[in-house]
Amino acid sequence: MVRMAHCGGGIGPDRNDAVTAVYRLGEQGKAPDSIVASKVTNGQVVRTCPLCPYPQVARYTGKGSIDRSRELHCSRHQMSGL
Repeated sequence: MVRMAHCGGGIGPDRNDAVTAVYRLGEQGKAPDSIVASKVTNGQVVRTCPLCPYPQVARYTGKGSIDRSRELHCSRHQMSGL
């Protein structure tokens, strides 16, 4: 998954609950708009961000902390110069 620190120990988010998303899709037919990933340090959540479905990417709203998923939203990536 993009933006995930797969091996842990880095500064990026390294946890997410994809199992619940798959369960809801299979049992309720509801796909998530995004899945929240988190970074936990010393037992405290220090960073969250949405994992967006392709081709969307997480974009900062311009307000608040860039380390909180509520300040980011999923949107389509805009390529410049094309």
